[in-house]
Formats: sequence, C-alpha cells, structure tokens
Amino acid sequence: MKKFDVIIIGGGAGAFAAAIKANELGTSTAIINYGLPAGGTCVNVGCVPSKVLLHAAEVLHQTRTHGIPGIETSVTNTDFKKVVEDELSIVENFRAEKYEKVLPRLSHVTYIEGKATFSAKKEITVNGETLSADHFIIATGSTAIVPPIEGIREVGYLTHIEALKLKELPKEMVCVGGGPVALELAQVYARFGTKVTILQRNERIFPHGEKELIDQLVSSLEKEGIVIKTNVSVKSARIEHGRKVLSYTVGEHTEEITTDAILLAAGKTPNTVDLHLELPGVATNEKKAVIVTKTFQTNVSHVFAVGDVTNLPMRLETTAGHEGTLVVENIIEGKKDTIDYRTVPYAIFTDPGYASVGVTEDEQMKETGVCACRTVPFTQIPKAGIIRRTEGFIKMGIDPKTHVIVGVHILAPNAADLIMGATTLIKNKNTIEDVLSMEPVFPTLSEAIKYAALSFTKDLSQLSCCI
Repeated sequence: MKKFDVIIIGGGAGAFAAAIKANELGTSTAIINYGLPAGGTCVNVGCVPSKVLLHAAEVLHQTRTHGIPGIETSVTNTDFKKVVEDELSIVENFRAEKYEKVLPRLSHVTYIEGKATFSAKKEITVNGETLSADHFIIATGSTAIVPPIEGIREVGYLTHIEALKLKELPKEMVCVGGGPVALELAQVYARFGTKVTILQRNERIFPHGEKELIDQLVSSLEKEGIVIKTNVSVKSARIEHGRKVLSYTVGEHTEEITTDAILLAAGKTPNTVDLHLELPGVATNEKKAVIVTKTFQTNVSHVFAVGDVTNLPMRLETTAGHEGTLVVENIIEGKKDTIDYRTVPYAIFTDPGYASVGVTEDEQMKETGVCACRTVPFTQIPKAGIIRRTEGFIKMGIDPKTHVIVGVHILAPNAADLIMGATTLIKNKNTIEDVLSMEPVFPTLSEAIKYAALSFTKDLSQLSCCI
C-alpha cells in the first residue's frame, strides 16, 4: 500500500492549487483526477471556452452595430464551426501550459488518472490499488443538474459542456435556467444567429443581483432578440415532426415551444455520490454538498474539502484555487486561514456585463434594517458617452454611520474588469471620503466608482467632466 501525507481527490482549480502549495511545502502528495482532463471545469468546459466564444460574439456584434458615423462595416461571412474549433484549440493550449506542463515540475506530487473511492477511514482505492494518507482533500467539483422534466433524457439536451463544443449552429434554442451560464451562452448563440428563448423558474432573472441593474441587463438582451420568460415551470419534453417540444406552465397557463436544441443551465450538483463518504463518515447536506467549516475541514478531522463540492457560499474558480492553497497551509502548518466571501467579486460576462462585490441593498436591509445606496447611470460617465455605451449603471451601498463602502454593483461593458477597483475598497473597508481623495484617469469607465461615491454628496448633473 502506498502512503502519502496528503491525497487530493479531483483535478480542477482547487485540486491543483492544493497540489502546488503542498509541493512548495515538501509534502508527499497524490492528486487523483477523474472525468474531465487536467484542469477540471474552468479551463476545459467553463470559464476559458465560454469567454473565447463571448469575445467572438462581441466582435461580431460590434462590427454590425458600432454606430460610429463615417465608418461602414459589414460581416461578409460567419463560420461558426471554425469559431468553435479555434475555441477548442485555445482550451488545449491553456490546459497544456497551465496544468499538464505544471505537473512534471511538482517533484513531491504523484498524478494519477482514475476514479477514487474511499475504502476505509484513511484509505482510498483507485485503478484497483489502495492508497492511504494522513489527510484527504476532496475537490471533485460539480456536474450540471438535469431537472425533473418528463421525457427530457429521451428527447436529448445540451449542458454547458456540449454547448461549448457544438459545431453546427441551431436555428432555435431554448435555455432552461436564468443564471450566468444560461445568460452568457444565450447571448453567444443569439449573436451568431440562433433564435434563443430563456425559460426561468424564478420571478426574476438572476435573483441574487441588484434588481434595477439586472432589469437593464434583461432589457439589453431582449433588444438583441432573446425572448425571456420568468415564473416558468417546465413540465415535459417530446419529439414531434423531428423537432423538440417543451411543455411548460406560466402561472395557471400551459404553453409549448418547439426548438432544435435544449440547453439545461439550471444549476449544478456536487460530485459526491460515488466517493463512498459514508466509510470515513463525512457528512453532506440535502444538496449532496460536503459540509465544511470556515477552515475547510469536514466533520472528520483528517478530511477537508474545497470548491464546488462543498457547501461554501461561492462557486468560483478563483475561490476554489484560493481555498486549495489555504487548506494545505491549514493542514501542514496548522493555520486557521479562511476567506471572507463578501469581499470576493463575481461577474456575468454578458455584454453589457454584470459584476458585484459586497452586499446588495436587499441583503443590507435584511441584516441591518437600513441602507444608504446610490445608483448612477452611465449617461453620467464621460467615457461611456465617448464609446456610445451609456446603457449601464453603477450602484454603491455604504454604512450610513461610518460611510464605509459595503457593496458595489456594476452593469457595463467589461464590468468584470471594473469590479476589481471596488473589491479593493471593500476589502480594505474604505469610505466614500477615501474614494473622493483619489484621482482616477480621465476618461475611463473606472471613473464610475468615484462618480458613485460623489453621488452621496453632490448633484452629478451640476459637475464638469473632470471631477
């Protein structure tokens, strides 16, 4: 039986970050990957490929709609298959450079391809071999949920995995779900010419976001021809005349829609079912997620977990990676490091995009009963007018007593890039007075953060450009 100090089950961002930190500390480590290639979801079927397609779709859209007088452009040809092949090529390059070529440099790490299952309290079995360790880190990620829709498996569907590899553009597509994956892929396919309908079970698209900003995002998507229906319960699917038919209810009314492709983007479920966690006694919740403490420890002292497989509040590549680093430090060096998830930004990479850090107005009102918030339209931001992208907003919330910034939410082009400036402010507990003492570059969209802070004390319509 081979013995290691640490065994990591998984091969994604959290697993690799843990392996790299373990190697730095000279810890005998095994990393066991199964399913997706090295790198897991993000590099193979998540962040990287989706953003490649989103960028291509944005170039296509801007070519057609840039609106600059005196410049006439047109799209003479669109080959969706070539776009997808280029996307897959970029994925292969990222995977090779950031994961496959990293492994040989980890002298204290043994990489194993195979399905690991617990066979005893401190043992796992993989490829017919038993391995033991003093500590285990579960980082197996999650898998797209298949909602309980009658007939859906017989009719056939796409998840984000298949949608990112589809080389033939469907004429019509229905997206079941209203989160980031559904919104991003809906816009990609719509901009390439697919007629897209989104069916969302909740009252709102992305209900966790700031309502007025998400409402504007919905408006922008609808202007591009995407049909969005909310309060929908999808009941059944069938094939009729060679096409897919979805039956759903809206309130008390039953409706049907015929389509060529069905994209299921209704959330994910943690990959814990086949791990046999009952043998070491690791507890999971009703969603099958591994229950961990703030320091990533399970109810079993030698077993830890990070990333999408856990009940932690954020399911992001960056948080999984950071968790992977911290958990090894906690195991090997006896630290008690954790993450303040309220200072972690997240984004929807649509165009315009939505990005957020800190608490929303609803969250602050629920917790404290009071909120001081200001929303500034991008019609007030000079750079937005210059580039003809004034559809956005920035919303800032502060503690009304201390003026400490507690939340910033942005709807704008490249919102994901803009939010980092606000993240630093929230992490450092800066006040609006701190922001007002800064001099941003003019003209930039990032000036919006200062405009938001200034809106608490000034009438922005009475100010000149250089604030």
